[in-house]
Amino acid sequence: MKQFKFFRLYNILFFTLISSVVHAENRDISPSFNINKVIIPSAGLGTRCLPWTKSIPKEMLPIGNMPAFQFIAKEVLNSGVYNIIVIANDNKQAISHYFSHQANFENILYERGKEHLIVDVNKIIDALQFSYIPQPELLGTGHAILMAQDAIGYEYFCVMFPDEVFFTRPALGQLIAIAKKYRASVIAVREVPMEHVSRYGVITIQTELEENVFEISDIVEKPTIEKAPSNLATCGRYVFSPTMFTALKLIGPGYGGEIQYTDGVRKLIEMGERVIAVNLVGEQPHDIGNTLGWLGANITYAMQHPVYSSPIRELCAGLLTE
Repeated sequence: MKQFKFFRLYNILFFTLISSVVHAENRDISPSFNINKVIIPSAGLGTRCLPWTKSIPKEMLPIGNMPAFQFIAKEVLNSGVYNIIVIANDNKQAISHYFSHQANFENILYERGKEHLIVDVNKIIDALQFSYIPQPELLGTGHAILMAQDAIGYEYFCVMFPDEVFFTRPALGQLIAIAKKYRASVIAVREVPMEHVSRYGVITIQTELEENVFEISDIVEKPTIEKAPSNLATCGRYVFSPTMFTALKLIGPGYGGEIQYTDGVRKLIEMGERVIAVNLVGEQPHDIGNTLGWLGANITYAMQHPVYSSPIRELCAGLLTE
């Protein structure tokens, strides 16, 4: 812990010195809005899904006939982003193995006339650039984002938490459009029952800019019902200014003794940066980071699938009448 405090103090002093020089010489330089990189924190232990996650990363748990991470990758691609930076640990090698070509395996499929079974994933592999950065210590979501600072540079970037999976239009693409329109950091939110606010980061609305788009003045991590400023909770999709890295370096450990990205958002606001929230009305994310959420995601996906929908509905109807 002493080393951690020293490291944080060193970072603050170092950044303050460098920042003063950079801003003095480059006052007219603005960060790039060529938003083409997404950070995906995936170094967690997946304890809510044990014992599966003892050997299978939760990001690779199947939803229908695809691993959950493939839904994330498809959303990235459909949002016009082409660089995925995975913050991982040594137990997540299944992700890099899946999203890379396997020549011998693919040749066997071609010989057997079954190459169509991997067409979709190969399109993703060919279209996206994957890179992997280790997070040697699990010091929080904010710390995971900091791991990718050198890979991002001085430009706006996206963050996606792979626990949240969408089956409708790409949520990330909606945020990117708003970020470019208002030239600000943007977070996705959705309405949740007040009795559930203690599970999420919850926003305080400052101004409604347009329907379901708000400028926010604060965000609170897992508040009690009494202290919740609203029932609009974050849902795993973000676009951040590169100043977010500065904010994360200036905060200390927060909820759970970890560096929380929500505290970084609060610091961004304190530093005078605009943060916009988009209420994804009608977009229902599925939390696959727990067993019940994963089961629900599979049922929902099957009900919507052009091949599986009819037989699954018949199966469910039969079970409900027994």
